[in-house]
Amino acid sequence: MTDTLSIKDAQKLVLLSQRLPPGKPVGSPLAATLSAIEHLGYIQIDTISAVQRAHHHTLWNRNPGYVPSHLEQLVADKQVFEYWSHAAAYLPMRDYRFSLPRKHAFASGAQAHWYARDTPLMQAVLKRIAAEGPLMAKDFEHTGGKLGEWKSKPAKRALEYLFMQGELMLPRRVSFHKVYDLTERVLPEGIDTRQPTPEEHARFLITRYLHANGLGQAAEICYLQNNMKPRVSAVLNDMASCGEVVPVHVGQHRYYALPASLALLSKPLRRSRLSILSPFDNLLIQRKRMRALFDFDYLLECYVPAAKRQHGYFSLPVLWGGALVARMDCKAERRASVLHVQHLVLEPGLSRIDDFAHAFSTALASFMAFNGCRSARLHRCTPARLSPAMEAAVVRCQA
Repeated sequence: MTDTLSIKDAQKLVLLSQRLPPGKPVGSPLAATLSAIEHLGYIQIDTISAVQRAHHHTLWNRNPGYVPSHLEQLVADKQVFEYWSHAAAYLPMRDYRFSLPRKHAFASGAQAHWYARDTPLMQAVLKRIAAEGPLMAKDFEHTGGKLGEWKSKPAKRALEYLFMQGELMLPRRVSFHKVYDLTERVLPEGIDTRQPTPEEHARFLITRYLHANGLGQAAEICYLQNNMKPRVSAVLNDMASCGEVVPVHVGQHRYYALPASLALLSKPLRRSRLSILSPFDNLLIQRKRMRALFDFDYLLECYVPAAKRQHGYFSLPVLWGGALVARMDCKAERRASVLHVQHLVLEPGLSRIDDFAHAFSTALASFMAFNGCRSARLHRCTPARLSPAMEAAVVRCQA
């Protein structure tokens, strides 16, 4: 038996599963941050700082009480750790054992690293950290006139190789620079370090993805882990035959959902609240999925030559009314405490402009504060005929 969902119900299920917009937080702000990380399964790390970095931005959208020190605290408390999801990420410590298949693949050579293995240097780096304690890449810089084994580039590569194969972990960062230590000194006591079987790993990927995203296909569950797709597809079929997952049709697309997730459709979605999202938000990271489910064609244009950009260097998708209705290119000028909205682009299907402008003004005021800005400026709006309404919204948010 295959369920059928309308596109509107599918969108609602995805947004409720993603906790967008967020509901009322339970417990302390720090507990709400941990809850968001454990629910989503990962928070992608990115270095672009045109506005608050992606990992902070994504968590703020799930927890209005979020502050950047939460991540530092959760890492220090050994409740969250850094490793790799489809990209560099913060992961719940409770899921640690499911990072082991990738680590073992790097260690065995089954998965190629982007750096060449330098075994003698790796052993020397490991020995020094064992003796001296946590170190950063800069601690291995060669300061004399002769270039030797401690020049920074090779040592950094050795550190990253040891990190990816699981011999080193990050107990903290200092000014966003990684600090490395032996894994056994970073892991909390009693953590499960059993290597999962291939079926356990596939089942974990399936349930974690569907819990956080509402609907999913094998290719989405294995995003950038193509070697896992055959196993995940087989386990999905087994879980469907047992009723652990439910096949769901949305238009011409076939997805899977957890039965408990489908029950979310009875809950309301906070459609009046507007969310300004990071390009690396968990909701958006799979662009093909966003086109299929939300009819939203998004390209992060910071990697596009300036002359060819349509929306801007770092354009932030805007969620409102259960749909992705706009995008705005932003930059926080922190010394002047000004948030520059360099280009606000409203999607062609957006209606109820007055209601949108009111919601946008409210959200922009919060986003300004999150970025440490006291004022905002709108430089350009598309379509231009809506510039007066949107300029008024920007003025209101500063009143």
